[in-house]
Amino acid sequence: MSQPFDQHSLRTVHLVPLTAYNEDGSLNLEAQAEHTARMSAAGMRVFLPGAGTSEFHSLSTDEIVEIVRVTVEASHDDAMVFAPVGFQPQHAIEIGERSMELGADGVMFMPFAHPYLCDEGARDYYHSVMEAVSGPALIYKKGDIPSDKLLLELADHPLVVGVKYAVNNMHQFRTTVLADGGRIEWLCGSAERFAPYYMLAGAPGYTTGAGNLCPRLTLAMHAAFSAGDMTEGMRLQQLILPIEDYRGRAGDSYNISMLKHGLKHLGHDFGPPRLPQRRLTSDEEAEIVELLQPILAAESEMRQSA
Repeated sequence: MSQPFDQHSLRTVHLVPLTAYNEDGSLNLEAQAEHTARMSAAGMRVFLPGAGTSEFHSLSTDEIVEIVRVTVEASHDDAMVFAPVGFQPQHAIEIGERSMELGADGVMFMPFAHPYLCDEGARDYYHSVMEAVSGPALIYKKGDIPSDKLLLELADHPLVVGVKYAVNNMHQFRTTVLADGGRIEWLCGSAERFAPYYMLAGAPGYTTGAGNLCPRLTLAMHAAFSAGDMTEGMRLQQLILPIEDYRGRAGDSYNISMLKHGLKHLGHDFGPPRLPQRRLTSDEEAEIVELLQPILAAESEMRQSA
């Protein structure tokens, strides 16, 4: 890194912005830029474009780099943008290098999609990519590999600045955070459903997909918990939870399609997610619109009062 990285800047809400498509399935970069600008205006300052809820696994290398470029250009001057990297090492290196050249602040290692995993291979993978890209790195844990032991080892690496932790075992997480001793940032990777409990256990920031629909509500929730106002934080969490509960249905398979329909209801048609993501029935679409009404009303009220 050419200059010290301010890890405290990660202690906020990290938005995974949805990916916009045209009718022919190509990227709608104009809609992407407008959405990023709206999210920045609402107060979002950390962006993870092209990551899981952004359909990482269905995007090409060029598409991910383009989404990162648009996010860098359309976000607020003090925003931070992390490019998602994964799959084979050269794929990760290409996205990382090109994204950093375009102004990304770092990379985020996506969970491994490979079979036959072990810590030894994961360690070599992380090191080889970081050596080539040479930028701040977040590591996303969503399974057994990388193990907590490996994460604690990687915390000594000068480029590792944080872990996005999404294995929802609070005792295990707390034990690992304490063992780290404050070298890096530990972040909740399981969004609003688990964010309050991760924050109590030592995660000062969390990722959000619901923030695509209600950015001010989730930022206010984070602010309340950060200030120690548990009552207000939990009140705001209860407002947001219908989004998260719906996304979590059937093995989280509504994760992306639910949010995309919500954006369409708001007048921002991002197109359906790419297959094999779930397509919604008309009944499901109507159900989503109904459950969003009180959430969007609260978001609108907060926007107007601001």
